[in-house]
Amino acid sequence: MAGSPRHRGHRQVLYVIACGSPLARHVGRLVDLAQQDGWDVCVITTPDGAKFVDQAALARQTGHPVRTHYKNPGDPDVLPPADAMIVCPATVNTVNKWAAGITDTLALGLLVEAQGKGVPIVAVPFTNAAMAVHPAFRAGVARLAEWGVTVLFGDHVITLHPPGTGEQHLHAFPWAMPLKALHAVAVSAV
Repeated sequence: MAGSPRHRGHRQVLYVIACGSPLARHVGRLVDLAQQDGWDVCVITTPDGAKFVDQAALARQTGHPVRTHYKNPGDPDVLPPADAMIVCPATVNTVNKWAAGITDTLALGLLVEAQGKGVPIVAVPFTNAAMAVHPAFRAGVARLAEWGVTVLFGDHVITLHPPGTGEQHLHAFPWAMPLKALHAVAVSAV
């Protein structure tokens, strides 16, 4: 059961999916909290997310390679299957494509497939106030929530910032919140 990281004596696997945002530089904080909670964590990034993270440091931290691209046909899977996923930070681009069912990146393919399998997913969009009001983004957030994704978004999560000021708000990001939400999803599923 997701949210209780031990199942039959084995740690459950949490995929942390990081998108292209300056917040992704600090995704190791979420990884650390999840590991303290007992999860076996794997990090997947979007192609733009890969520009922000230290892949070598995250691979050392998790014991798994950081994946960004689909594997080649015939190549073995290098990550164990996910029991739960947290998309943090989720960008406007990823939310819009995910809600439309587009799977042109590994991260999106995993998310679309996980929804179909009933894997618990928590998404935490991080964007500026101007991008956040776009109708396609708002519709995508609503659609994902309707489809069972736990979406943590709005001023109750973190105040939307003006364009060009995101870097100034990284320190206030509530990294423990996605894990708490994942636990709540697991409890409500029981």
